[in-house]
Amino acid sequence: MEIVENRALKLRLRNPAQVLNVIPKSAVISEENGVSEVLVHWGIEEAQVLKNLRIRNVPSPIIAKYKWPGNRDPYTHQKQTAAFLTLNRRAYVFNDPGTGKTLSMIWAADYLMKVKHIRRVLVICPVSVMYAAWVSDLFHGAMHRSVGIAHGSRVQREAVLDERTDFVIINFDGTAIVNEKLAQGQFDLIIIDEANYVKTATTNRWKSINKLVKPDTWLWMATGTPASQSPLDAYGLAKMMNPAMAPRNFGLFRDEVMTKISNFKWVPKRDATAKVNQLLQPAIRFTKDECLDLPDLVYVTRDVAMSKQQQKLYDDLRRNMATQAAGETISAVNAAVGLQKLLQISGGAVYTDDRATIELDITDRYRTLIEVIEETSQKVIVFVPYINTLEVLREKLTADKYTVDLIYGAVSATKRGDIIKKFQEQPDPRILLIQPQAASHGITLHAANTIVWWGPIMSYETYVQANARIHRSGQKHKCLIVRLQSSPVEVKRYKALDTCEDTSESLLEMFREVLTM
Repeated sequence: MEIVENRALKLRLRNPAQVLNVIPKSAVISEENGVSEVLVHWGIEEAQVLKNLRIRNVPSPIIAKYKWPGNRDPYTHQKQTAAFLTLNRRAYVFNDPGTGKTLSMIWAADYLMKVKHIRRVLVICPVSVMYAAWVSDLFHGAMHRSVGIAHGSRVQREAVLDERTDFVIINFDGTAIVNEKLAQGQFDLIIIDEANYVKTATTNRWKSINKLVKPDTWLWMATGTPASQSPLDAYGLAKMMNPAMAPRNFGLFRDEVMTKISNFKWVPKRDATAKVNQLLQPAIRFTKDECLDLPDLVYVTRDVAMSKQQQKLYDDLRRNMATQAAGETISAVNAAVGLQKLLQISGGAVYTDDRATIELDITDRYRTLIEVIEETSQKVIVFVPYINTLEVLREKLTADKYTVDLIYGAVSATKRGDIIKKFQEQPDPRILLIQPQAASHGITLHAANTIVWWGPIMSYETYVQANARIHRSGQKHKCLIVRLQSSPVEVKRYKALDTCEDTSESLLEMFREVLTM
């Protein structure tokens, strides 16, 4: 196959009729020894037809004809992912977290809009990535496209849908609130990010989203970990993506991939993984290690919502601090104490004046943590700035059947060494909860390739050293740093850590800004 002046494809075929009969204006330009050279116009429709004819290695015209807008040059694997998507109306994207699959999907959708193959895109994703991933990447990668965020009350969501923006972003459970309106929205392409949210075909969430998928709808599903917990998790994805190819019902699929060993226990069959891989097609997957041009260390921010309880405490404390600080000189020490109180509330557990702990509702933040853990097949380190939150998280994760251990200041050096050795050399624990100050220097934790910051810390030096625990000699995988944030003080603190602002003056300035927000 040869590309001719970015306008046509030259194919060498033994049976040229298969192309000449279905692609107008195709022409045989030469014949020799029973092989014909056929010239075909190189457009998106022609490339799709050739792919459907099972002609191998058909390139998408996006590779040569798209100018890849935005202020970030695409990596090779992002171009290949976008090209794959433009040739597949229904497809899965199983690229690892941190490989930039959001931008790949944005560029693919933008190109399809450019060639007038689609008109409007609906993105369904968790709240935590609506702004941090999708809005941010649309701004950087396709700023010429209009974007609407369908979040809030029914009236607010419907108003956004009426704006007729190119992209509409909505959270999973929001689809049920405005389902009828969404069905009228003329969305040619639906992108489901974190597709494991629709792994169960009996839920109301699955049913409300499935109503939006018409026979001619483009549908792309993205997740870094398909069927990570059980082969059965593949059924909901397959049933929505291509119901004609999926088993007729869940029971039939379960019998195909699982063996019943007691009334309440089923185990995967030996060929379960192969059957799941065959079912979840067409699909593309790049691991971080396969992305040779990807930086070794990738930072991602996830926005999480504060609970009403957290928001009230945060607002009350900020107002009280502002009242006390009015007309007074604020010291760096007082600023640090005030900021830490606000950070504690944001993280979900705060100390009272007598050192008792008040536990707050952290439902959304914890749900986002689980999302990150489920996105990676490797071990995970969670840095938790405050001890009062460590035990809360251990209890929650243990209750959810994760193997967990923790390190903080009171853990003896001997026990700390035993925990690290076990984490590095054995399958369990999968998750290590760490107070950053207790393990930010001198130790190696490269059994993990993902770090989650439950919240930001005050020390830049500790932050950098903590991130270096996985990004060091012996690490066999690309690394991902995920930062959770919900409040203005967390946003500002992460920004300060990014810009190395760790002086008394910067601390005072941050405190003043937070008090006036």
